[in-house]
Amino acid sequence: MSTQLKNLSDFSHTTVPSGANYKFGIIVAEWNAEITGALYNGALKTLLANGVAEENIISLPVPGSFELTGGAEILLSKRKDIDAVICLGCVIQGDTKHFDFICDAVAQGITNVGIKYSKPVIFGVLTTNNLEQAQDRAGGKHGNKGDEAAITAIKMADFSAQI
Repeated sequence: MSTQLKNLSDFSHTTVPSGANYKFGIIVAEWNAEITGALYNGALKTLLANGVAEENIISLPVPGSFELTGGAEILLSKRKDIDAVICLGCVIQGDTKHFDFICDAVAQGITNVGIKYSKPVIFGVLTTNNLEQAQDRAGGKHGNKGDEAAITAIKMADFSAQI
């Protein structure tokens, strides 16, 4: 697996535009808070480091990853000035099919909200087999998915502005 060999949060191969002209929403799941907190901190730090003013970032918690879709939907329906929404969550495989249902619903839901509002809604959700894999992707040896989601949000907001 390629993730075993590298830090996935290395952006040295790409150009990241300034985020100074954009407003972002961050919706973060409270479930698996140790992991989602690390994802949130990574996303926030990355947005700020790329020129986004703190007052142009709206951060809102939701109970779990399943609620990320609803959170993004509510935010975009009430705040027309948001350029992109970052959804951060973590679903860890258990002993039942619950994992599959949640992951599928969240992925489809986030996609559908983005399509509905013609705004970037970024999938920053870890779907891992165990806690160790989640930790590795939330600031551990494979980087931070929150950083990746923030860079994606900036790039997609800029893409959208170019059209």
